Amino acid sequence: MPNIKIFAGNSHPELAQRIAQRLGTEPSKVVLKKFANQETCVEIGESVRGEDVYILQSGCGEVNDHLMEMLIMIHACKIASAERVTAVIPCYPYARQDKKDKSRAPISAKLVANMLSVAGADHIITMDLHASQIQGFFDIPVDNLYAEPAVLKWIKENIENWRECVIVSPDAGGAKRVVSIADRLNVNFALIHKERAVANEVQRMTLVGDVDNRIAIIVDDLADTCGTVVKAAEKLKEAGAKAVFAVMTHGVFSGPALERVMGSCIEAIVVSNTIPQHEKIARCPKIQAIDVSSILGEAIRRTHNGESVSYLFGNVPL
Repeated sequence: MPNIKIFAGNSHPELAQRIAQRLGTEPSKVVLKKFANQETCVEIGESVRGEDVYILQSGCGEVNDHLMEMLIMIHACKIASAERVTAVIPCYPYARQDKKDKSRAPISAKLVANMLSVAGADHIITMDLHASQIQGFFDIPVDNLYAEPAVLKWIKENIENWRECVIVSPDAGGAKRVVSIADRLNVNFALIHKERAVANEVQRMTLVGDVDNRIAIIVDDLADTCGTVVKAAEKLKEAGAKAVFAVMTHGVFSGPALERVMGSCIEAIVVSNTIPQHEKIARCPKIQAIDVSSILGEAIRRTHNGESVSYLFGNVPL
């Protein structure tokens, strides 16, 4: 059987290190640098002939540079005769541009899927896609893992009266995710309907459901500028919620996000480490991070051994 080779891009070397550690190996050697004219240069530092290659790169930070880096790494391994190349993308770039929602709008998530396939990726492992339908943009296998088991574990371990909480979706799009978590905790759920005037700015919010004298937990897939989640928290407090927590899979925290969170009524905002969080946690003590390296590492191990990964959809590996 071919050996596992894990290559890390510049977006999240710490996560790659944790995954490699779980698999009892070290990240493989690769040199990533830029030429004087800012073109990306990739040098794979060891043989990958006949090997099972996993390239880890998250869609965060300098997204375009990291995307290009990943494409070149996939291509380099493919033409170096790797047996199989799997792109491990904890946070899929351009995931929110997944449909033509206005005239002449691009479907950039589909373009990224095409680029990954053309570069030579044989398989994709990702986590909590913004829309599950993005899997259909690919003609190669896609494993869309869920942070949900890790979120349930955090709620049970960190919220005292979790049986009396209400799981809240900050928009209609996340209703399915929220219903799934509420069912597994056997608690109620609520929904906030929002109307936007322009992208990233919410105009009006309406709460559907009862949160009076309950702990409200807002659940979503992405925390970006945090305008929505902060306004949702205010709405929940107005409706009588005892305390408000927020749980998001991908903590992007761009623009004024950290200041908004610090000045909000949210007790804690919990995100996974699909995106590096150390600097943000240092600047904003309300942020807490859940480690998902065990889920990604176990998915890689099972893929390598030809085992099913469906166990991971409902359980956190030990």
